[in-house]
Amino acid sequence: MRKSILLLLALSVSCVTLTACEHHRTFGEKVRDTVDPPKGPVERAGRSIDRSLGN
Repeated sequence: MRKSILLLLALSVSCVTLTACEHHRTFGEKVRDTVDPPKGPVERAGRSIDRSLGN
C-alpha cells in the first residue's frame, strides 16, 4: 500500500512539472500548426510533449 502511494505521488509530481512549464511557440511551430494542423487530441498531445521536451 505504501509503495503504491509513493508511486502515485511520484507520478503526480512528474505530471505537474510537465504542465508547469509554459511553452511559447516559435514561428516555425506556428507555421507547422497552420499548414499541417494536428489531427485529433492524440497528435496534439504528442506535439505538445515533443515541444516540452525540446525535440
